[in-house]
Amino acid sequence: MTSVKSVDDQIEYMWQGDPKFWGRHAPILFPIVGRLKDNQYSINGKTYQMTQHGFARDMDFMVTEHEDDHAVFQLEATDETRAKFPFDFNLQVTFSLDAHTLSVHYTVTNPSDDVTLPFSIGGHPAFNVPLKPGNGDFSDYFVTVAPKKAYQQIPLVGPYNDVKHEKTLNLSTPMVLDHDLFDQDALILDLDHVETTLMLSTQLNDHGVALTVQNAPYVGIWSPYPKRAPFACLEPWWGIADNVDSDGDFAHKMNIHQAGPKQSFNAGFQIRYF
Repeated sequence: MTSVKSVDDQIEYMWQGDPKFWGRHAPILFPIVGRLKDNQYSINGKTYQMTQHGFARDMDFMVTEHEDDHAVFQLEATDETRAKFPFDFNLQVTFSLDAHTLSVHYTVTNPSDDVTLPFSIGGHPAFNVPLKPGNGDFSDYFVTVAPKKAYQQIPLVGPYNDVKHEKTLNLSTPMVLDHDLFDQDALILDLDHVETTLMLSTQLNDHGVALTVQNAPYVGIWSPYPKRAPFACLEPWWGIADNVDSDGDFAHKMNIHQAGPKQSFNAGFQIRYF
């Protein structure tokens, strides 16, 4: 997903990937979310290399279905992916548009007859802030989270999670955006699989986005620091970066999903543009 534009007033909602700040738009994170300890992990005693957020975001997906209101994309294991991740998989991503709401659905299928597929997956959509060029600044926007309550925030030490030192972040009122919020990288909220909506908006106009996720354990809020970039990401995650105390064994990795032979895992989220 690279662009979502309002037909009425031509507002571009999605960050357009200026490499000066961050050269991506809305990458799909698979088969890991976040960074591995030293960019490597082991399975059954063998060590593999994989960079942050996995390889799917840098690969070409096959279009398997395309209609006016939806499109389906598919990625399957190749010799290239098996060198980094020794499993067969089928990742299907469906984008469906209904009026002003875009639904994103992930289906991860394990085609193996006898091997369990371990993985994580996540979204990383980036939105322009401000949405209307010349109308406000980054700090004129805020994120409103529902349910309104205090959330457990998982801090990052470098690129790794430090879940043992969770903090409490009170989001009973909107959080005003400030670049300094991200001086320790992303803000990671523990959603405990509860349906949650994050709304990015401003009092300067009536435009914004609202991302709703039903069953994710985490969501990340991120903007690159100290670049002072004019965008923010709202990231639903079914996985998380390695822990600071990780031993590198993929079997011990925090929040790894296990799809048994011939089984599928489903997840997704919705973005309402206004």
